[in-house]
Amino acid sequence: MAAERAVRDRIAGLYVVLDAQPHRGRAPQEIAAAALEGGARMIQLREKVLEKGLVLPLARQLKAFCAAHGALFIVNDHVDLALVCGAHGVHVGQKDLPVAEVRRLLPDAGVVGTSTNNLQEALAGERAGADYVAVGSIFPTSTKGDTRPASPALLREVKSRLSVPVVAIGGINERNIEQVLEAGADAVAVISAVVEADDIAAAAARLAQHIAGFKKTRG
Repeated sequence: MAAERAVRDRIAGLYVVLDAQPHRGRAPQEIAAAALEGGARMIQLREKVLEKGLVLPLARQLKAFCAAHGALFIVNDHVDLALVCGAHGVHVGQKDLPVAEVRRLLPDAGVVGTSTNNLQEALAGERAGADYVAVGSIFPTSTKGDTRPASPALLREVKSRLSVPVVAIGGINERNIEQVLEAGADAVAVISAVVEADDIAAAAARLAQHIAGFKKTRG
């Protein structure tokens, strides 16, 4: 239980999601390194196109970057890839492997996160053994085409009912991040707000500072 609490304590702050594709001419390694420099505490590799054998070298690099910064490295969906590269954990959606099965496959200290869109899914994820539950899409986003709309109000409801950390995701940026923090988000997941920024490290730093400042004022 102590190890479980230690892992959950690390599910906080800025959580950057990226894929294996270059963005604006910048390789994913460059993006991740800059995001971590700016203060990201979690990095998720979400790659749905390339074969896992081609993604493995990148996954290993990202794990090393995260380890050097004391951040968590999470692989989306692919438990086997996460195990081979030594990732800290796996994030699954409602159509991926069930949380309980992923929990069974990972080491005891492995992190399992799950995407949810309503209170019922969030409660089910926690009961199945998820270490954190992501709620979204909080705001409209063009990054992912099959998102379901959520809201800060739903995020607040989920936070009030769960004991595991809650991650806000979907269309979050510097203009609206305070809304998800007010709703109780333990961590804030972003994609385009960092990945597509002119200065990735600076964009990550501003978001991380928003989170840290909010947490400090609220004690």
